[in-house]
Amino acid sequence: MRITSFTDYGLRTLMYLASLPPQELSSVEQVAKVYGVSQNHMVKVVGQLKKLGYVETLRGKNGGIRLEKEPDDINIGQVIEKMEQHLDGVDCFTSNCQLVPCCELKTALSIAMKAFLDAMGNYTLADLMRNKQELIPLMSIYSSK
Repeated sequence: MRITSFTDYGLRTLMYLASLPPQELSSVEQVAKVYGVSQNHMVKVVGQLKKLGYVETLRGKNGGIRLEKEPDDINIGQVIEKMEQHLDGVDCFTSNCQLVPCCELKTALSIAMKAFLDAMGNYTLADLMRNKQELIPLMSIYSSK
C-alpha cells in the first residue's frame, strides 16, 4: 500500500520531533529544511498534525512546535488512518467503471488496506525511534534557536 507524501511527511515530522530532547521546540522551517520540502507544504502538514492532537504549536518570539503526546502514545496506524484522505484503494465511481455491480477488486483492496493499517497499528512512534542515535545525524538536527 502506498501513502501520500502528505502522510509521509507527517510521519517524518513526528519522527523528527521525537528525536529532540523532551520539551525542546523546533520550527516548521527547520523541519522543512531537514526533509527538503517547501515550507508551505510543511505548514499544512504540521497544521493537520496539530488538528489531530499530535503536535503542539506555540506562537510568539519563543514559540515553535513539539510533540503533544509521548511517542509511546502515538500509534502509527492511527496517524496514517487519520491523515490519509482515501483509504479505499480504488475509486470505482468516478471512473464510471462498468464492473462496479459485480467486481470483487474493491473488496480485495479493502481487505488489503485493513491488513496494512492493522500491521502499522502494531507500531508506535517510540518503536520507530528505537535507533534514535542513528537517526539523529541523518536528520541534521541543530537547534532552531
